[in-house]
Amino acid sequence: MQARRASRELALIIFSQIGKEIDKFANSDFDQMILGSVRTLISNCEEEISIVTSELSGVREFVEEFENNHPDNLSRPIDANNIPVEMPLTSKMREDIDTIMNVAEKSLSALEIAELSVLSGQTDVKRYIHKIIKTYQEKKEEIDNVIKELASGWDIERLFKIDKDILRIAIAELLFVKDAPVKVVIDEALELAKKYSTDDSPSFINGILAKVVEVYV
Repeated sequence: MQARRASRELALIIFSQIGKEIDKFANSDFDQMILGSVRTLISNCEEEISIVTSELSGVREFVEEFENNHPDNLSRPIDANNIPVEMPLTSKMREDIDTIMNVAEKSLSALEIAELSVLSGQTDVKRYIHKIIKTYQEKKEEIDNVIKELASGWDIERLFKIDKDILRIAIAELLFVKDAPVKVVIDEALELAKKYSTDDSPSFINGILAKVVEVYV
């Protein structure tokens, strides 16, 4: 995970914890939020992985029992090792396969969070987080007006907060920070939307940011 990508994700986590009173917070407050957020994310991941690992153990027990009770093995001598047997792909097995895939996804997420926790202590990551948030503090009205103007047919007050926050971070970078390529800012905003918001959010955010680039950049 690159430092800037970590900065954006951690900035989004901070945005999720503060409302309209963002102006009242200082850098030291944001640093404490980063630490608390990373701890919460790690704790949540540990709990989720524990649950799916338990489910995966159940899958293993099911497979072993199926093999033990298969006619090909029941007819073998007691002291003989089981031989592999064919297993039908029933709906139950499909569910179990989905569980295994979920375990893999949770494990990858845990690795990302562990990396995020390390990066959160790096000076360059904190500096870029502060730059994003300070930019929004100073340009809040302008940035929100851009969203209102370009989100045609949408009431900004009724948009998902996570979508507004992703847009705020990306627009702050595109219009004021200008330290990263446009494509990178947009691509990583879409990744955040895929990770944290709804299925429809990436296309909505992509549409707004495309208009931002067309009109303002």
